[in-house]
Amino acid sequence: MTVENPVPPESRVNDSFPRRQAATRRFTLGAPRGVAISPDGARVVFLRSRGGDDPVTCLWVLDVASGEEHLLVDPLALRAGGEDAAEDLPPEERARRERVREQSGGVVDYATDREVATAAFVLSGRAFTVGLTPGSTPVPLPVEGPVVDPRPDPSGTRVAFVRAGALHVCTLASGETTTLASPDGDHVTWGLADFVAAEEMNRYRGYWWAPDGGSLAVARVDDAPVTRWHIADPANPDRDPAVVGYPAAGTANAAVTLHLLGLDGSRTDVDLGADEYLAAVTWDRHALLATTSPRDQKRVTLRAVDPASGTSVEVHSEVDDAWVDLVPGVPAHLSGGALVRCADADDARRLVVDGEAVTGTDLQVRGVADVDGDTVLFTASRAGVPTSTALFVWSREAGVSVVSAARGVASGRLAGGVLVVAQASLDHDGTVTTVTGPGRSTTLRSFAESPRLEPRVHVFAAGERGLATAVLLPRHHIPGSEPLPVLLDPYGGPHAQRVVDARGAFLTSQWFADQGFAVVVADGRGTPGRGSAFERAVHGDLAAPVLEDQVAALAAAAAEVEDLDLSRVGIRGWSFGGYLAALAVLRRPDAVHAAVAGAPVTDWALYDTHYTERYLGTPSSWPDAYSRSSIIDDATVPATAEAPMRPLMLIHGLADDNVVAAHTLRLSSALLAAGRPHQVLPLSGVTHMTPQEVVAENLLRLQVAFLKESLGVR
Repeated sequence: MTVENPVPPESRVNDSFPRRQAATRRFTLGAPRGVAISPDGARVVFLRSRGGDDPVTCLWVLDVASGEEHLLVDPLALRAGGEDAAEDLPPEERARRERVREQSGGVVDYATDREVATAAFVLSGRAFTVGLTPGSTPVPLPVEGPVVDPRPDPSGTRVAFVRAGALHVCTLASGETTTLASPDGDHVTWGLADFVAAEEMNRYRGYWWAPDGGSLAVARVDDAPVTRWHIADPANPDRDPAVVGYPAAGTANAAVTLHLLGLDGSRTDVDLGADEYLAAVTWDRHALLATTSPRDQKRVTLRAVDPASGTSVEVHSEVDDAWVDLVPGVPAHLSGGALVRCADADDARRLVVDGEAVTGTDLQVRGVADVDGDTVLFTASRAGVPTSTALFVWSREAGVSVVSAARGVASGRLAGGVLVVAQASLDHDGTVTTVTGPGRSTTLRSFAESPRLEPRVHVFAAGERGLATAVLLPRHHIPGSEPLPVLLDPYGGPHAQRVVDARGAFLTSQWFADQGFAVVVADGRGTPGRGSAFERAVHGDLAAPVLEDQVAALAAAAAEVEDLDLSRVGIRGWSFGGYLAALAVLRRPDAVHAAVAGAPVTDWALYDTHYTERYLGTPSSWPDAYSRSSIIDDATVPATAEAPMRPLMLIHGLADDNVVAAHTLRLSSALLAAGRPHQVLPLSGVTHMTPQEVVAENLLRLQVAFLKESLGVR
């Protein structure tokens, strides 16, 4: 197989787009992120590496009044063994980074006290604290490692942390450490998130300080009931397989309970009823709230916990016949104690304050970013414009107003009257982060590299469902000059979008277009921002609606943009997108003629409980849903003249503990048994992410070569 050079100005030297994209982690290194604002609005703390190809993240602080930035923590200066020493991460931290898809190193996360005056962080399992004012020096926590998830108490005088599954508290003034809870079983941990909480609920922590700092709410996780899977490294047969607890659909989850642990040694068990999932914990001066849901996720309940007795009462429940989504940032409270939450009504996600919906059907609320006194900062898309997500504020006095660009993708923070807006757009590279305080606005410096590639994007609403669809043509293409082979480039799965008003979303698609393809990207049913009916169209069937919408978008794109050759159509994707790619050539070989499927889910009974059962129930309760959605059975049917086998390349990281390699291997076995030719590319030592530069670069080139060869492209 010959890998052709991209069109000018790209080349196969190290300065090529694939290499630069890999080296810069998709051009995100050097950009500010992880922002925190002090409640007095005096300073903004953030993470940023010192260059666009520098993966070592530093901790910085901005003085809002002067607009000056100051470096607080340089990990290379603190690393044992000097600058050339590699990071030595404990298994718990490696797992956490995999769950959050963290691809850089250094200070990748931190926690602060209430006043945002002190931060705690870890480097290679060593815990440090640092004052968040210019000139402060990081101080090692006087404890043995490896330490996981250190968090200061609200006063900044103590730091809690997890080590070897036990929760400890260190008093900074004396250096004295107290163990509050130790594992009481071989598979028990205290203060850590379980797998499905981190992977599917966006809950990455397992303990929360009380507002007075006298106790903590702590999750106890016992994953002894969880089935053990063994992930081998075939390239190194002398190594023992990694043993992981993986809760596949229909099997046992970890047993998660909540407990109140006092610094005085007291322990109070919290009664959260019969719900299986602990989705979130919020503890502020108004209440201790726990968000729970049952196994089928058709209800989400907010419970108020009495810290003295551990009893809880239901504050509110959301119920839906399909499932209830977990919304980021809620619950929260206004300064007077009014409850802030979200609810779906009239096919729109609404912001609800003190029981009253304060947004209308003209907005689809995505999440709550912050509550500053009596002002709520939230993200939302305007009805009919799911491609843009803007920042809005609400208060009783002023109602709802937008505080970011109306078009683009924005996120932000609000505290002490200071607003931070991180704005992405189709009009500029990367993200621009602006800090606006009383009388002054400052843009945080970004050291991110320019992709030197401006996507040529045409976005339109496709077909009768108005599917958000983007078409990208080669930048050198002259309309009407020649027909172009088509490449579908979707994700397509629930809770994720590909068609957004941000340049970074289309960089890889444009690079593929510049190799001679017309690239079509579409968000079909199941994707967010269009209302609950559109999202819930995939309930009970993750295959047919999703694939139908991709084919509909393909036809609409050919009608919208000239020069698309529908006799040569390929598709590529990763994770759910990989599943969709394999699904397309197996079920619609008439419309899709070649596929690259990366890390595909091929048998939904092999994927995790929380994600899969939300849409398909359990394999025993709804077997037809699994039969409709999985593609192993499709592979067992021999190809015919009417339904030929199309070229299919399967790619899978052998160290993947999210979508395990068994998905690809079982599909390959079924294809082989049916006499269906295909290719398999195993990636040794690679997880669900592919951060390695050479791997990431060459994967793009191999995909181009395979698709060109399969579609007969010169």
